[in-house]
Amino acid sequence: MDTYSCSDYSDSDCSVFPVNVGVPACPAEGEITQQTAQRDREKPPVRYTEMSQKKIFLVFVAISTVSFLLHHGGSWTMEAFHLGCPALCSHSSSSSGLKPKHTNILFLKTHKTASSTMQNLLFRFAERNKLTVGLPILACGHQFCYPRAFSDQFVHLRNLTPNIITNHMRFNRAELRRLMPNNTVYVTILREPSSMFESLFSYFNQHCQSFKRVPNGSLEAFLEDPWRYYRPDEKYSMYARNTLTFDLGGDKDRPSTDEVYARAFVAEVERVFSLVMIAEHFEESLVLLRHLLSWDLEDVLYLNHNMRTSASKDNVTNGLPTKIRAWNHLDARLYDHFNASLWRQLAVLGPACVAREVRLLRRAQERVIRSCFGGGLPQQRTAVQIKNKDLRPWKPSSKVDIVGYDLPVNVSRGGSGGGGGEAASELCLRLIMPEVQYTRVLQRSQVLR
Repeated sequence: MDTYSCSDYSDSDCSVFPVNVGVPACPAEGEITQQTAQRDREKPPVRYTEMSQKKIFLVFVAISTVSFLLHHGGSWTMEAFHLGCPALCSHSSSSSGLKPKHTNILFLKTHKTASSTMQNLLFRFAERNKLTVGLPILACGHQFCYPRAFSDQFVHLRNLTPNIITNHMRFNRAELRRLMPNNTVYVTILREPSSMFESLFSYFNQHCQSFKRVPNGSLEAFLEDPWRYYRPDEKYSMYARNTLTFDLGGDKDRPSTDEVYARAFVAEVERVFSLVMIAEHFEESLVLLRHLLSWDLEDVLYLNHNMRTSASKDNVTNGLPTKIRAWNHLDARLYDHFNASLWRQLAVLGPACVAREVRLLRRAQERVIRSCFGGGLPQQRTAVQIKNKDLRPWKPSSKVDIVGYDLPVNVSRGGSGGGGGEAASELCLRLIMPEVQYTRVLQRSQVLR
């Protein structure tokens, strides 16, 4: 697989994401022009021979620089050199002075936010780099005994210090600080409240009693009078109100009039989490993640996971988004704040830089898909249509259809669609493996290790 670093995307208007990278931004073009003009005014006239010597020297420097990049910067490219902007270089060795990849990560997996896609990405990164993943004990299933607040007692093989944790939990900062390394980076993801709530209502309709009470499973009926159906103290009530707030460890039932609590809670999330991704801008969020962690492009390749069929989705229209945001007022507050924050961080990188990274991410994914599946995406199938149980996604109920991927025959028989043998086939399998099965695979492999 091709490997890239941020230098693939350097541009004269492309600064580097400022959090935890310690790399100066590109000087503004105007500053360069003014500085050059000032130096030119201060210089005495230069004779022709001196100019020739300078040209020879500059050519020598250019050749030496290209040679260095080609021999020492495995994933540097001529495109990066040509564009000439300082680049973030992610290499495993710190002896060369280049920034190593960050490997200690807590990803708070929120509900119905594309978090299963992120989890698969992090699982693959952990396997590829031989990292320890903190996983739930068998009694907790594939979640950390959610909806109970996280405890290190819920961690399988908790005598091992984990590098990465990414399974569902209710956030508990004190317990996680005791378990994780001191330099752990905290990341999470949010989704626009109206589309998220529709997904929650559909997905957990048979689990959450607040939803089951609604006649004909009508989202409109629930929103007409939520308190008629909602019981705050029931086990799965967090799916019916301010789910993001609950997942982040907050009080889902704090009244909307408590402005002090809302402001303090948002500020605390911002203090703890180095990056809050936004599901509607997933690729742009990956650009920021890659810079934050000093990762290569191959580390953020993904396929979408845990998706519903179109028939399992409702249209959120006729004023429903306004009612959903009012009912989930804390989630709406979180989303609005961190969506704006995301775009401020992207503005630091610059639109051209972000667009280039997104474009090259898509190209790299196309190459992986072509290599794994011999062309386009593997065919999406509902859970009941997938014969291989290792690839069958979990269905919350018979009323909801979840789609996954079936591995093509030419891959399942021991080779990828584009060649590469057993290792390539294993990569393709991991790329489409659902979270429940992938969690079990890692549990077994870590016990053996």
